[in-house]
Amino acid sequence: MENWITEFMEQYGYLGIFLIIALENIFPPIPSEIVLPFGGFMTTYSNLTVPGVILAATCGSVVGAIILYGVGLLLDVERLEKIVDRWGYILKISKEDIHKADNWFDRYGIWTVLFCRVIPLLRSLISIPAGMSNMNFVLFLIFTTIGSLVWNIFLVSVGAGLGEAWPLITEYIDIYSKIIYAVIAVLVFAVIIIWYFFRFRRSKS
Repeated sequence: MENWITEFMEQYGYLGIFLIIALENIFPPIPSEIVLPFGGFMTTYSNLTVPGVILAATCGSVVGAIILYGVGLLLDVERLEKIVDRWGYILKISKEDIHKADNWFDRYGIWTVLFCRVIPLLRSLISIPAGMSNMNFVLFLIFTTIGSLVWNIFLVSVGAGLGEAWPLITEYIDIYSKIIYAVIAVLVFAVIIIWYFFRFRRSKS
């Protein structure tokens, strides 16, 4: 996949970067950790510029995020309630749980979107719950753009600075990603344990 990505970018320049980053947001297995540093490296031997690569990548990020936001709108709270009515007894999820999660995102969603845009995997998927909670679209765009811009500036600049050694950054990002995934897994496990504990106590009372 890496060879296809770099060849596509070299052939189509800014448009290639825009399209791949937009696709990366919809299909997370495409790694921005390769696209962005290589885009920075391309500025050292082509007519591409660092600001141009950052702009193309940011536009791609925002377009991809908007598409996933739209998916979230289709999976709104009312649809989830219907799913819970049918399958909730298996998943051990109630309508109350859905509304609590929705209220939490209504309160902290803006900062969650901003923060998650610099976390691998979550940087793409966070757009779905934003749509599900009907987060203000303008605020969603603003904070998605800011978060994406920070991520893109860092990786593109590092790629341009490293030059032909740009693959080095992917090794460090890979370590960073593994640490983040481990932390997320621990947090999810802890939340599940705490959630079941309180449900058990509530059923006993």
